Parts: sequence; structure tokens; C-alpha cells
Amino acid sequence: MVKPHGRESPKQRAARAQTVLAGLRREYPQAECALLHRDPLQLLVATILSAQCTDERVNMVTPPLFHKYPDAKAFAAADFAELGEVIHSTGFFNAKARHIIGACKAIIERHAGEVPRTLDALVALPGVGRKTASVVLGVAWGLVEGVVVDTHVHRLTRRLGLSRGNSPEAVERDLMALLPQGDWIEWSDRLIWHGRRVCDARRPRCSACFAEGICPQVGVTRRAQV
Repeated sequence: MVKPHGRESPKQRAARAQTVLAGLRREYPQAECALLHRDPLQLLVATILSAQCTDERVNMVTPPLFHKYPDAKAFAAADFAELGEVIHSTGFFNAKARHIIGACKAIIERHAGEVPRTLDALVALPGVGRKTASVVLGVAWGLVEGVVVDTHVHRLTRRLGLSRGNSPEAVERDLMALLPQGDWIEWSDRLIWHGRRVCDARRPRCSACFAEGICPQVGVTRRAQV
């Protein structure tokens, strides 16, 4: 398969997506969620903290955070200022503290202290959007409700010419139509790894990329490639 030229049919685009996914499987067989956690609640909190923050930074913050607040009850009763101080380095700490406390209060009041297992129930929690809900459902329980579209998935899916969507929601809709539902979780997991290691936002290493021959490199200039 070669780089697409001109107008690509949905069938051709779907076939190319599968070729990309096969390459991602070869390159990153170990790909998984990078956020350290031991249970669904910790994953939910870590995902809220990951907004506009690197996973590495979140993983530095969460060990002392989870020691101080071991369950939903502890988070719900947390002092706002103290929680904000612990998570300060993740950025937007006031909003994140408010969301974490609010979400945990709702979990206790509406769900008997357990993180809910449906998309509708999760997105009804304070600070939980579709992306966060999809991460929790997919990673914690293997429930596939959508495609997780973070900054890497958004950028790379567009760069590969598999979506023209300008928003995460638009890219997700395109991917849901393009990929079988069983591929949604691993598409995100593996593409995130590729975005961090090869397909950088500013200086993608196209010559080192397994998909160079089938990627139209949308938005990539020659000067950016190394």
C-alpha cells in the first residue's frame, strides 16, 4: 500500500487504517495506559489530573495523593485548599480539585461509593467528559463506548489523513465509523505511544516511522522532518 493520492474512498481509508494499526501492534506491543493506578477511582482521578498535563507529572503527584486520600469518601471530605496544594504542579489545580471533590461526592451519593460503569453515568460526574469516561471504561473494565481522542490521537489521526475533524469529538466520530469497535481502545493506546516516541508535534521523525510509505503527512513540512 502506498500513500493515498487524490480522493480516497471510505473502504480504502479503512484498509489503510488497518495497515497503520498492524504497524502500531508491531512497534508497540506493550502499549497500555501510562497513568499509574490500582483501581477505577484512582484511574478516574489520575485522568482528571492529566488534562493539560503530562502523564509523567501526574504519576509523580498521585502516589502521595492516593496515600492521603485512599478512597472516594476521603476525597469527598477533602479540604479544598489542601487538595489543591497536593495537585498544584499538574496545573489548573483549583478546577481539578473542585472536580475531584465533586465527582467523589456524586459517586458516594448516587453510586454507593463505586465508580459507575456506564458512559452516561460517568459524564454526569463533575469534571468528567467523554474522553475521561472512555478512558475509565476501557482501561478499568474493557468496556468500549468510544475512542479516546487526546492531543496525540487528534494530531496523528489528522496527520495520517484519516480524519479532517477539527475537534476531538469530530475525530472520534470519524474513527468510530472507520474502525471496528474492537479496535477503538488499542488504536488510542498505541497511537499515543507513537506520538510520544516518533510523530512529534513540531519535529516528527518521518524517516524513522513505519507508516512513512502510507502517510500523507498532512500538515508536515519538509523542514519539520528529521
